[in-house]
Amino acid sequence: MISDITIGQYFPGNSILHKIDPRMKIVLTFAFIIIIFLCKNFYALGVMVLMLAIMVASSKISIKVILRGVKPILFIIVFTAILNIFYTDKGETWFEYKFLKITSGGVYIAIFMAIRIICLIIASSLLTYTTSPTMITDGLERLLSPLEFMKNSVHTVAMMMTIALRFIPTLIEEFEKITNAQKARGADLDSGGLIQRSKALVPIFIPLFITSFRRAYELAFAMECRCYNGGEGRTRMKQMKLTKVDFVALFFIVAMCVAVIMLNMNFTHLL
Repeated sequence: MISDITIGQYFPGNSILHKIDPRMKIVLTFAFIIIIFLCKNFYALGVMVLMLAIMVASSKISIKVILRGVKPILFIIVFTAILNIFYTDKGETWFEYKFLKITSGGVYIAIFMAIRIICLIIASSLLTYTTSPTMITDGLERLLSPLEFMKNSVHTVAMMMTIALRFIPTLIEEFEKITNAQKARGADLDSGGLIQRSKALVPIFIPLFITSFRRAYELAFAMECRCYNGGEGRTRMKQMKLTKVDFVALFFIVAMCVAVIMLNMNFTHLL
């Protein structure tokens, strides 16, 4: 399961989504997340799913990679759906036994919430799939540059966020190596109850934390040796410029927002 986590990975390509300016991509991702929370019915949500399908197709990222990124949160999706089924009593009653009650409203909201969560994960993952960590750092730094008047180190914040994303795949790979090493030494990690499995993970997490701190120290030492002093006086090989592709993407996100608002106004809400 841990090997299915793909967030933080970058897949080089020459697709339309790869060509969009990182600043615009970050803004559009946050806009997509906000708009999807504005959806009040399946018609509006359908517009978001259609837009997301277009984004996935334009990114030229394998659908297997997309679905593999959703797999680790499948438990959360199912758990959230079950909670909404049993804790919503609106609509027509379909099943009732003692304290358990399933209504049409509960089922509709469960499906609605599951689709919403999946859309959020896929949209967020597309940002890292199609944007290199360096470009994400530059994009965040440019977007947060207005905060510099508050004497905040914008470059440091952007660098910290990018390094955190960059080391997610590295930590996953390290976790797999330590797990395989412990299994080769006879460690039983798959049997027993929840408490036993939790205890069995202790010999994995301790060396993982030690390795993580060692990597952090080596990275800091390497940056100091190269006289790294933050963003002061820094030059960039690639200059960011907005192109027609960026404005077309902005037009689509604005049109999608207008469509969602109109559908919310012209059709009844979910319940």
